Amino acid sequence: MAETPVGRYRVSVEEYVRFHAQGFLVVRELVSPEHVAELRAHCDDIVAGRIRTDELGPIVQYVEGPDDAIKQYNRIHMLHRQLEIHERFLLHPRVLDVLEALIGPDVLALQTMLFLKPPGAAGQGYHQDSYYIPTLPDSLCGAWLAIDRADEENGCMYFTVGSQNEPIYPDVHNLRQHYSEGSELAELPRVDHVSDTDAQRNGLTPVAERYRGREVAAIANPGDVVFFGGRVLHRSHRNLSKDRYRRAFVSHYCNARSFTQWDYGYGTPMSNGRHILGRGTTHLPFAQPKFGTPCAANQPPSAEELARTALADAQSGMMDMVATTRERLDPDAHQG
Repeated sequence: MAETPVGRYRVSVEEYVRFHAQGFLVVRELVSPEHVAELRAHCDDIVAGRIRTDELGPIVQYVEGPDDAIKQYNRIHMLHRQLEIHERFLLHPRVLDVLEALIGPDVLALQTMLFLKPPGAAGQGYHQDSYYIPTLPDSLCGAWLAIDRADEENGCMYFTVGSQNEPIYPDVHNLRQHYSEGSELAELPRVDHVSDTDAQRNGLTPVAERYRGREVAAIANPGDVVFFGGRVLHRSHRNLSKDRYRRAFVSHYCNARSFTQWDYGYGTPMSNGRHILGRGTTHLPFAQPKFGTPCAANQPPSAEELARTALADAQSGMMDMVATTRERLDPDAHQG
């Protein structure tokens, strides 16, 4: 996959504000048609059985039904540790450009999921990703790359605007899996049946009801990327189309200076060292990309790039990565 010909993506101030105001941001045409076509062909190889089953990730979800199982893949996790193409898209430079401004400048790449969602496949009920992938402090951000057009018919994502300001609600069934029994918020209720598509059973429905009328469908065309924070409530519905897949390449990231113990199959005190440093630097451990995809882990930043932050340009309306110079940090320069 060659470097995208359109170059670095600059996040606008309006996009930055919208991400924080709504909890999500759709960046149109972020990934080139050529790169999307490569992913689409890869999905076709999986569905046709041309990818060996022992190369699939640790979690493979199938669509229930009588058809041949190889044609019923729905979701596959963590293929960036098995297949080079997934590592490249996890570390896609244009995706990292946006993350650098939204949650960076230091970005740790945590997870990949490949959604195939064939016709008839179920959706997923209200949930918060930061419950499942804890980062401390919480800086989790998802990046949902559309391979096919995603709309209301074939099961696009829906976000509850305003819920990004809610705390993380613990699932009563999985509480010990991720968190201790204690809670800093005394009245924070534990919820039940998180991710259940039955809204009457899903314990996060009462939270979503506080934002009635503010749920937004994230319609996305191939190459669009939906960025969303870890606390915003989101869900999807069944693929109601007769012949349309809703394929998407989904990755999760956090600020590389956040601590995490999350990883598939590992219960270590710290798992940062299992994840790849995509941009910037960090005082915490990080992993190298298995297939050598260029990123900050194997191409360390120069001295001038070590301390940067995203600042807004009031004239252009764009965000820029700016080095923190001694002049900027000089306390004598501040005049109250």
